[in-house]
Amino acid sequence: MRIISRNTLKSYWKKYPEVEQSLKAWHDEILHSEWRSPNELKNHFHNASVITNKRLVFNIKGNKHRLVADIEFRIGIVFIVWIGTHRDYDKINVKDIHYVKTD
Repeated sequence: MRIISRNTLKSYWKKYPEVEQSLKAWHDEILHSEWRSPNELKNHFHNASVITNKRLVFNIKGNKHRLVADIEFRIGIVFIVWIGTHRDYDKINVKDIHYVKTD
């Protein structure tokens, strides 16, 4: 799977250094995977939450952080939509959140 964008992960772990290794491990697992459906992904990431056929939520660092991704299974692209603490995740509408590029 191709991940867009690793820089989002890097920016986040600069702010929260304790999640760097967890995010790197997540990135490597996704990068070396080829899922064709949310069900195939769930067989690997049992604690991922399927929101829609393309939107999934991953628990990071023992569920202290959450990562929202849109996944285009047909073409093998994972787009990181949002990443934040579990507390911040509780404040968003996961179905409606959209990626906003920052400098």
